[in-house]
Amino acid sequence: MNKENGIIYLYGFSLRQYDKAESILKIFKEHIRQNMRINLILLHDGVIGVNQKSKIPPVLEELLKMPINIYVLISDILARGMNLKDLRDNLKAIDYEDLVEILVNYKKIISWL
Repeated sequence: MNKENGIIYLYGFSLRQYDKAESILKIFKEHIRQNMRINLILLHDGVIGVNQKSKIPPVLEELLKMPINIYVLISDILARGMNLKDLRDNLKAIDYEDLVEILVNYKKIISWL
């Protein structure tokens, strides 16, 4: 199986916790500088703020401007009482089957849970 050369980040902390999220921003900026392909999967509390009806965390606002793919886990969105139709633009909702498919296609997976 040919695996992608990009990196998958699993991120499970609220993006409102700026001290944790600031670190990932610094890492992503360096990866982008090196022309690396970045994919971010928000799960657990990482989905907080992805709803258009809530105030956007500054970190998510910055992430949305970066040339990265951002996925959010549907079950975690629903578990926090959010509606999928209110998902912010540039975010792709995925289910567990999609998650597994994404993960098996990449060489490098980094977990921040």
